[in-house]
Amino acid sequence: MPMHDWTRVDAGIFHDFHHEWISEIKRALNRGLLPPDYYAMAEQVAAGFGPDVLTLRDRVATPSSGGTATQTRPQTTYFAESLPGLRARRTSRVVVRHVSGDQIVAMIEIISPGNKSGGAAFRAFVQKACELLDQRIHLLLLDPFPPSSRDPDGIHAAIWSEYIGQEFELPPQKPLTFVAYESEDGTRAYIETLAVGDALPDMPLFLAPERYVLVPLEITYQSAWDTVPARWQRVIAANP
Repeated sequence: MPMHDWTRVDAGIFHDFHHEWISEIKRALNRGLLPPDYYAMAEQVAAGFGPDVLTLRDRVATPSSGGTATQTRPQTTYFAESLPGLRARRTSRVVVRHVSGDQIVAMIEIISPGNKSGGAAFRAFVQKACELLDQRIHLLLLDPFPPSSRDPDGIHAAIWSEYIGQEFELPPQKPLTFVAYESEDGTRAYIETLAVGDALPDMPLFLAPERYVLVPLEITYQSAWDTVPARWQRVIAANP
């Protein structure tokens, strides 16, 4: 299943697919990919992320045994690392909590056109990502859209510049960005860049430092694609 060109349809069509893809990822995680005391839910998160953000929680806030999490560095095309103790420069903090008291340890977000629709929306998204990393919440961001004037080198470059003050140059032939952030004393970024037509890689979702599961993006994307009405499949998948 290749990555499609989602710029061929309006935001409403993509939002329907976005919702299904988040749901398929949630099902895959909860059907045995996660260790037994972790669970994933699709929820709304304020300012910048949402409405279909996938959050992962652990009641005891310590890594569990069992499950499919590993403790080796995942293989990705690009790797970036901050120095220990180097944090976001912002002074404001947002601590995300669940009403039941369960601790959020990780989040998955699929970027939508709304995240890049205006300067305020884009700044809110980048600020929220930085604040979550500053709270040591691990992130997996999937951006199926090419760079805009607000992120000429992709969403990771915008976040990394704001959070760390370092640059990242997006390969022009691979304009789509998938990135997993491992947040501890320093922050590590595991980055895959894609083009329309590329197969989707499995990406790490960190549960704790050096502890992650691989999210099956190819399979879940295929399942979500199968729910797209044939009328819009023909438009999205048509040869240029």
